[in-house]
Amino acid sequence: AQLVESGGGLVQAGGSLRLSCAASGIAFRVNTMGWYRRPPGKQRELVASITGTGSTNYSESVKGRFTISRDNAKNTVYLQMNSLKPEDTAVYYCSNSWPSRSWGQGTQVTVSS
Repeated sequence: AQLVESGGGLVQAGGSLRLSCAASGIAFRVNTMGWYRRPPGKQRELVASITGTGSTNYSESVKGRFTISRDNAKNTVYLQMNSLKPEDTAVYYCSNSWPSRSWGQGTQVTVSS
């Protein structure tokens, strides 16, 4: 599997970013895809996930601000991030679930106050 994230950057608090993750080498339609993040000095944590049929799950810290979606025709999963806060600063990774978990290289998101 190959997962390639893009869309990170520097944004002011209250701003928005849209992350993309292009997947190849997997049966994308049947995979639950997830967005994770690793804040500075902390462990990686789940941000949001979406099943092949579109069911979503969010961490409490991003619920109502972030939206995960997928385009099965493009083998791509997205993370729309609105109302960004400085505590959202992290390296964001996407991951698949089957047949084995793979990770992208990550994309840096920095939110300035």
